[in-house]
Amino acid sequence: MAFLFLIAFIAIPLVEISVFIKVGGLIGLWPTIAIVIMTAVIGTALLRQQGISVLFKIQENLEANRLPVRELFDGVCLVVAGVLLLTPGFVTDALGFLLFIPPLRQMVAAWIGSRIVARADVRFGAGAQAERYPRRAAGSGPVIDGEFEDVTPADSNAPTDPHRHIGDNNTDPKGG
Repeated sequence: MAFLFLIAFIAIPLVEISVFIKVGGLIGLWPTIAIVIMTAVIGTALLRQQGISVLFKIQENLEANRLPVRELFDGVCLVVAGVLLLTPGFVTDALGFLLFIPPLRQMVAAWIGSRIVARADVRFGAGAQAERYPRRAAGSGPVIDGEFEDVTPADSNAPTDPHRHIGDNNTDPKGG
């Protein structure tokens, strides 16, 4: 993963410089700079508009006791879009503007969600209990391990003896 970041850190500026040179050769220096500044201003306005909308949707979901997963993902996409638009360049601006399109964000969310589900290996445990279960191959079936404590109130009519049948009115816990 670090290697991919290194490649991106080198490749993105090289691509941006080459596109700047090509566009600058076609339309000139000042129009090229004006386009870059204009995309940053338009991106900031879009970010403000969609960001406020996402914040209101998050607040509505929280007030309705719903987890705002989609809205939080949209918020992350908008932050990434803002960073891309503030980075000088045509390629990063194009990627940033694409993240402002809600259906595209939904497609990206579905793709990321499918990748997460495909790689999911959820475990709960602590200490020696977690060491009892070695890592298993993905898709080999769920293992659910847990402990419980009976919290039935003492004054309730529920049977406390596991050998008693429900509806048995015998109050002697030994069955006698």
